Amino acid sequence: MSTTSTTEDALGDWKQWHAQRVETVSAPYGPLSLTGTHWLADHPDGALPGLPGRWAEDGDEVVLTAGPDDGLTLDGRPFSGTARLTADPGPVTAARLALGERRLVVLRREGLWAVRDFDPGAPARRAFTGIEATAHDPRFAVEGRFTPYGEDRTVRVSNADGVERGLGLGGELAFRLAGQDHTLQVSVEADGSLWAVFADATSGGSSYRFRFLRPAAPGADGRVTVDFNRALLPPCAFADHFICPFPPPGNTLPVEIAAGERNVSLR
Repeated sequence: MSTTSTTEDALGDWKQWHAQRVETVSAPYGPLSLTGTHWLADHPDGALPGLPGRWAEDGDEVVLTAGPDDGLTLDGRPFSGTARLTADPGPVTAARLALGERRLVVLRREGLWAVRDFDPGAPARRAFTGIEATAHDPRFAVEGRFTPYGEDRTVRVSNADGVERGLGLGGELAFRLAGQDHTLQVSVEADGSLWAVFADATSGGSSYRFRFLRPAAPGADGRVTVDFNRALLPPCAFADHFICPFPPPGNTLPVEIAAGERNVSLR
């Protein structure tokens, strides 16, 4: 296969990936629809902004009390009385609680409970026109090597909401780009794939202040493709109510990664 046809195939695959990303983020319950993340600890009276009912923490559960006029449904049925809830593990569409078309997702992070409010009519979703992204450039797809730490590590990093939280790290991803050697600290997902939170010389300028990278699971020898053409905007680029982690120490690259998703376009 010629170099030209290989490049054309890579560009075609990238265009398909980009179109799917735009469709995913603009879906009725995609990240653009998040209108609030309400931490119960911030509302000891049990009243969450814009939500009916009374909410309370009780150990490993959230206790919700609501009346018949509150308009809530639980598991698809009108709800009144008291319910004991745990964190919603699946997609937003599978959330047990709803308020009309809105979906209320129960969330737990580091022992704290929150309720997220996803509204298909969110202003950000209505204003969305696309994702600014740079078309596939083969210079930004390079071979890397993953080296596991041998034990899980956790570092404390600031999050988009100003709170410091733990970020689990499983190893180091080394690669060469633009004539320089680089490394990223990465997390290892349940399926073996990698996840990096990184910034670069374009961050906060021509690109969002930080981005995500999700390489596939490395081979047995640790080899893996590091493709910045598929650098992702974090959820907090689409809605301020996400609590995305900032890059850990060492994950700010000194080069310009003029590739992948760069910014959100709004009308």
